[in-house]
Amino acid sequence: MTEPSVAQRRAGSPGTGTRSRRRPFTLRTALLIAAFLAPAFVFVAIFTYYPMLRGSQMAFRQWNLYDLTTTPWVGLENFRAIIADPSSGRILLNTIGWVLGSIIPQLVIGFAIALWLRRAFRFRGIYQALVFYPWAVSGFLIGLLFRWMFNSEFGVVNDLLTRIGLIDTPIPWLADPNLAMIAVVTANIWYGVTFFAMMILAALQSVPDELLEAAAIDGSGRARTLFSVMIPAIQSTLVLTVLLRVIWIFNFPDIIWAMTKGGPADQTHIATTWMIQLTQQGNYGHASALGLTVVGLLMVFAAIYLALLSKDNTR
Repeated sequence: MTEPSVAQRRAGSPGTGTRSRRRPFTLRTALLIAAFLAPAFVFVAIFTYYPMLRGSQMAFRQWNLYDLTTTPWVGLENFRAIIADPSSGRILLNTIGWVLGSIIPQLVIGFAIALWLRRAFRFRGIYQALVFYPWAVSGFLIGLLFRWMFNSEFGVVNDLLTRIGLIDTPIPWLADPNLAMIAVVTANIWYGVTFFAMMILAALQSVPDELLEAAAIDGSGRARTLFSVMIPAIQSTLVLTVLLRVIWIFNFPDIIWAMTKGGPADQTHIATTWMIQLTQQGNYGHASALGLTVVGLLMVFAAIYLALLSKDNTR
C-alpha cells in the first residue's frame, strides 16, 4: 500500500482518512453578517414595525384633525364605537359574503385550470402565460377595468347580455344594491383564479406519474383518482393556499374601492373599505381600532383553521 502524497494530505482527501477543517466562527464573522443584515432590518423596522406599533397606539387615543398635538387616552372607547355603529353588522355580513363568494369559485375554477394545464399539449406555455397574466396587474386597475365593463350605459357586460337576448334593457349593476356585490365578487373571482391555478399546478406537477399509473392499473377512474390520489397528495398545498387566500381577500379592498367605494348604500362595504372611509373622514382612532379588530379576527380564524386541520390529520 503506497503512502499518500503531500498534496493529498494537505487537501484532506478521503484516501488519507482525514477531514478538512472548517473555518472557525469568530466575532469578526458575526459582525460581518450583522453588517449585511443591518440595512434590511432597519428598512423593515422603519417602514413596517414602526407604523404597526404607531397604528396600534392610535386605536386607544382620541384624534382631532384640528389639534394633532392633543391626543387623550380613551382606552377601549374607539372599539366600543366601532361595535356600536349601526352599519357594523351589515359590513360584517358583507365581509363574510365577500370572502366566501370569492374563495369557493376561485378554488374550483383554479383547480380545473391547473388540471388542464398539467396535461401536455401544443402551445401550453402560451396558455400558461395568458392564465397567469392577471396576477401581474394591480388589483385597483382590475377594479377600474370591471367598473367600465359593468357600466350601465356602455359597459360590455350589458352589451353582451343584450346581444344574446338575455336582457332587454341595461342593468345598473353598480347602482343596484342587490347586484353591486355580485359585480365586485365577479371581478375578484376573475382576479384570484390565477393564484389558485399557479399554486395548484405547481403542486400537481410534483405528484409522481408512477402513482397515477398505479391507480389506473388498479382500475381507478378519473374521479376516483382525483379525490383519492391527487387531492390527498397535494393536501398541504391546498390548505396553505386557502388559508393565505382567505386572509388576502379579507384584507383586499382594492377592487371594491375602485368599483363602488363601498356603495350603493354601503351594500359593498367590507371591513377594509370601511377603514379607508373612516381614515378619509379623519376618524383615525376608529380606523385603527377597526384595523386591530380585523387582525385579531384573522389570527383567531387562522388558529382555529390550523387546529382543525391538524386534528383531522392525526386521526
